Amino acid sequence: MIDLYYWPTPNGHKITLFLEEAGTPYRIHPVDIGSGAQFDPDFLKIAPNNRMPAIVDTAPADGGEPVSVFESGAILVYLALKEGKFYGETTRERTTILQWLMWQMGGLGPMAGQNHHFNRYAPEKIPYAMERYVKETNRLYGVLNRQLAGRPFVAGEHYSIADMAIYPWIVPHEAQGQDLADFPHVRRWFDAVAARPATIRAYEKGEEVRPGNPAMTDAQKKILFGQTATTVPQD
Repeated sequence: MIDLYYWPTPNGHKITLFLEEAGTPYRIHPVDIGSGAQFDPDFLKIAPNNRMPAIVDTAPADGGEPVSVFESGAILVYLALKEGKFYGETTRERTTILQWLMWQMGGLGPMAGQNHHFNRYAPEKIPYAMERYVKETNRLYGVLNRQLAGRPFVAGEHYSIADMAIYPWIVPHEAQGQDLADFPHVRRWFDAVAARPATIRAYEKGEEVRPGNPAMTDAQKKILFGQTATTVPQD
């Protein structure tokens, strides 16, 4: 059984995408990041970066004590290795998958995240910052579009954790100022992933946890933005 500490954000969706695809038994523990649940001392024991998602594997492959994992990319690799699914079969395949997983973790996610912040949440509209991150998001969509030319999935012929990591960050493309009509290979891939039964089930889980995905309140923004070292309880 996998205990999943989760909130329906792009990074949270990555893990439900995998678990639904693999058919892995799991239970969701909501971490309401707008109320500050990510700072709970018990949660920090498994997720010291005070970010979700995180997992606890209560039945690890070695038969030992439960294993906790934080950071969405690390969770995907852990689960893929445990289940023997969605991580290729050869060193070459895994290298390609890992490169694109890291591309999402180090590029698409952070840049799109800043895009979201400055265009949707920042109390002051800063034109330079807004343009900077919209343009960089656009560049990254172009990189992805070139990679998807001539192959059905990001790493080649087979659906993988690279696709699972990238897809949730493309879902809010309109809010990022991107038009998928400009990226036909991304559009074709996006529609194919969206139609997968496991994708539909994963996003239904998010709706169950946070129905309607309401807009953040000012109080929630205060909790989420502007955190410092003093925000997190210290020993």
